[in-house]
Amino acid sequence: MVKLNSAALADLAPRVEVPHYDPQTLRTGIVHFGVGGFHRSHEAMYLDRLLGAGQGSEWGICGVGVLPGDVRMRDALRGQDHLYTLLTKSPDGHAEARVIGAIHDFLYAPDDPEAVLDRLAHPDTRIVSLTVTEGGYSLNNATGEFDPSGDVLRDLEPGVTPSSVFGFLTEGLRRRRERGVPPFTVMSCDNIQGNGHVTQRVLTAFARAKDPELGEWIDQAVCFPNSMVDRITPVTSDAVRRELADEYGVEDAWPVMAESFTQWVLEDHFTAGRPALETVGVQVVDDVEPYELMKLRLLNASHQAMAYLGLLAGYAYAHETCQDPVFVDFLLDYMEHEATPTLRPVPGIDLGAYRHQLIERFASTAIQDTLARLIVDGSERIPKFLLPVVREQLARGGPVEHAALVVASWSAYIALPGRPELVDPRAAELTDLAQRDQHEPGAFLDYPEIFGELARDERFRAAYLAARATLQANGPHGAMQALRGVPTS
Repeated sequence: MVKLNSAALADLAPRVEVPHYDPQTLRTGIVHFGVGGFHRSHEAMYLDRLLGAGQGSEWGICGVGVLPGDVRMRDALRGQDHLYTLLTKSPDGHAEARVIGAIHDFLYAPDDPEAVLDRLAHPDTRIVSLTVTEGGYSLNNATGEFDPSGDVLRDLEPGVTPSSVFGFLTEGLRRRRERGVPPFTVMSCDNIQGNGHVTQRVLTAFARAKDPELGEWIDQAVCFPNSMVDRITPVTSDAVRRELADEYGVEDAWPVMAESFTQWVLEDHFTAGRPALETVGVQVVDDVEPYELMKLRLLNASHQAMAYLGLLAGYAYAHETCQDPVFVDFLLDYMEHEATPTLRPVPGIDLGAYRHQLIERFASTAIQDTLARLIVDGSERIPKFLLPVVREQLARGGPVEHAALVVASWSAYIALPGRPELVDPRAAELTDLAQRDQHEPGAFLDYPEIFGELARDERFRAAYLAARATLQANGPHGAMQALRGVPTS
């Protein structure tokens, strides 16, 4: 077995695909905040493809971590010369392993905030990309407005050294403006509708609160392309590390495992140039919205739909739910009858085929994606993936019963005695409301930060109460079957 580092690359080939370029010679053109599994299976992988084709040596990635948990990533990457292994698997079980070298540096911001600011202000840095999760944008989920708290709020104080992503971005742009250096592009890769527009709104609101003139300059001078990103990437397990060691002879402290499917649709809207990503499989388009709505409301919302009902049914993995005909029927019915009518036509996509492809991807036993991963930060995900479908269907007089059952299952799962600790920034409030919901049906909806006006919508409340009652009386399978008119007793 070979410990992964630069010196070991020759020993790993040909069993493992290795970089045919020298990562140490790359220049940093991209700074990325939020180096986790998804970034390393997606954006960094596409840059690795580009570099492997002999292009883009000026587009090396410098990762940046701002959270305490990022120390582990810093240490893992540093110990491997910033290399890591990407293991991809198709639904039929075919696997491929590839060492990625596109991330050639990593800075942990609390170690040296000035080093991060120097990198942001450097003329070579032309793109700053983000995967900071749906909850990392300081947005009020009901109003969509900037609502700072924690480190973001502290970074608004005069004279403080930045500690949040938006604090670093603002100070980096301020220094570039002061020095006459063109601004970098800010490119969100998070699962948020209009992620570029949202990032622009949040960053300019933050900057205006610090310096109104700077905020106005950022709003006018900086590009914020929208994007749709897609690749199911479970949390790395010890089983993945063992598989790499046993099957490929690689000792990797933090590999990534992902499905073979990958998609990136990117708006061609950049301040100071971009890599030739269209040459390595990225769809560079003028309008991302049809693609992002398709993905958010079909794939991401379906993840939420299967997760809580699946956990209530005793399942632990996504593939288990999608090998259950009752779940498959429920998910396909939700996607066809509730989500799809809210979508625009998607160029080059057969939505019927896409829905069935999603079921095939979800059902892949090769991925071992846990339902526990899918419910992390549910109070950020459900308002962005599922509730927009509810609002549009209510406005058009369409059905909302499947979505109402998903929300009812969310409440029922949270109220379960002895369940694992809820990983959610609003865990305490959600738990209180879910417990109240047991003796005050409908109380779970009385959370303005999540449901807003939906709590007062009589049709949605009635659908929620009906779904909750059926779920309580007949369990998850019975509740799903009832929506198809199947007798529950």
